[in-house]
Amino acid sequence: MRPSLRPRRPTMTPITAELDASGLNCPLPILKAKKALASLQAGQLLRVIATDPDSVRDFTVFSQQMGHALLESREEAGRFYFLLRKRDH
Repeated sequence: MRPSLRPRRPTMTPITAELDASGLNCPLPILKAKKALASLQAGQLLRVIATDPDSVRDFTVFSQQMGHALLESREEAGRFYFLLRKRDH
């Protein structure tokens, strides 16, 4: 069963980095996001754009396992948008 998408929420913190993983399939969007998050400081935001439908589940599990906050998960016109806040550590 596919997890439901979370509604878009406005954010007060500016997005620090954006990763366009369009056209990439699992596990590449997660691997690229992990690398991008490694370059951020705690609390900074990463926006990820993906086209792989499995990325919805993948980013939900990834954020839970790694301790990053998944602030947004939505789909628009076949593209999936995720907003992650890097964990405090």
